[in-house]
Amino acid sequence: MKRRILALLAVLALFGAACSSDDDTTESEPAATEAPAATEAPAATEAPAAAVTMSSIDIDHILSADLANCEETPTGDAIRVGMAMDFSDVVGFVDIPGSKVVPYVAELANCRGGFNGRPVEVRVAEVGTDAALATEDLLDWGAHFLIGPPFADFALPILQTTGGNVPLFVAASTEPTLADASNNSYLVTFDDHQMSGAAATWALDQGITRAIVFTEGEGIPYTGVNPDAFIAAFEAGGGEVVSVQTYVWFVDTDFSSQVNEIAQISENNEAVFSAALGFQVTALRGQLEGQGLDGLTYIGTDALDATGIQVEANNEGIAHTPHTSITAGDRIDSMLAAFEAAKGEALDSRGFMALYVDSMFIGIQGMLDCGCDDTAEIGEAVKQISGFQGLSGEITYEGTNGIPPKAVPINRIVNGEDVLVATIE
Repeated sequence: MKRRILALLAVLALFGAACSSDDDTTESEPAATEAPAATEAPAATEAPAAAVTMSSIDIDHILSADLANCEETPTGDAIRVGMAMDFSDVVGFVDIPGSKVVPYVAELANCRGGFNGRPVEVRVAEVGTDAALATEDLLDWGAHFLIGPPFADFALPILQTTGGNVPLFVAASTEPTLADASNNSYLVTFDDHQMSGAAATWALDQGITRAIVFTEGEGIPYTGVNPDAFIAAFEAGGGEVVSVQTYVWFVDTDFSSQVNEIAQISENNEAVFSAALGFQVTALRGQLEGQGLDGLTYIGTDALDATGIQVEANNEGIAHTPHTSITAGDRIDSMLAAFEAAKGEALDSRGFMALYVDSMFIGIQGMLDCGCDDTAEIGEAVKQISGFQGLSGEITYEGTNGIPPKAVPINRIVNGEDVLVATIE
């Protein structure tokens, strides 16, 4: 996505989170050295089990840890997780909560005895205006792998600094150009092509054969690439794109000229697809309905999840592709509820949080697989990971260029609730 338009995310108070510290770096120590907070959730009544020597990661075992009743403190050499995070208005809505949930889950892992007796330490370095400097700080500290911000503005300088010798997981990104296994750079979720191709497949499965697409322009990262991918998949499946309209992402809310054109060709049965934000989609919908076009199906990307389509007015029936479809009481929901109980705050951007946690687990899995601490060797092990059962779904890098071929959930607002209606493999 282009920074000139993303910077406008500052006005999204729903997702903005002010950083409570002026420090550029923070470090989480092993949880067993900290006194448990009074508000910690009582996760279990059983007596602590002996620490487990793991060759693979049991996520449920870790998430069920009771911080008030921990196992023996791990005393081995620390597994060091570096997080180069963008706390600006551009990315802070995901990177700020992401930088909180990872240290928390590290506490849970340490409470369970760590990994082969090794504790997990997390250091967060805010990239500010100098991603390279933040990266150097984390490498000097001894980070075994890095979790990075989702956009190229800072992810690319991080990769230049590591020289491709340290695994980097761009946790919340769907941008395919950021994945390069040969340079040790990995997405943790599906990319734009998978996401929007799945949206097209779902539309065709609903019997929709005509589509209207909004784009910022062919090939433009995110706002053009997602529409490009939708068009390609929709047409390949036998659908017809009857209108392609341009707009300015984040900025436009007056679609009168586009609506006038659409009204001339619409049969009131099309899918309307874009990578637009929630308030833009509902504004467009209102204007189309003002022309009597009330039979259209609106489909969007993960941007709708990020910008609160769940709470927009006139959102009934709108479909989107979140990274994770969370239901009450599932393990992501339970993890986030336990965090809130333990830390006294609810995390924003809930659908993205599993990606940050999975980034840590995948890096650790690479270390377990190679039995090593050398960052380049860890990267080689990560390249071979196949069928890793993460919080956000199954993750495989073997045979890929760093983009896991993940299933894409389709959520839709049904009777005012955001519910999973399909999963596209």
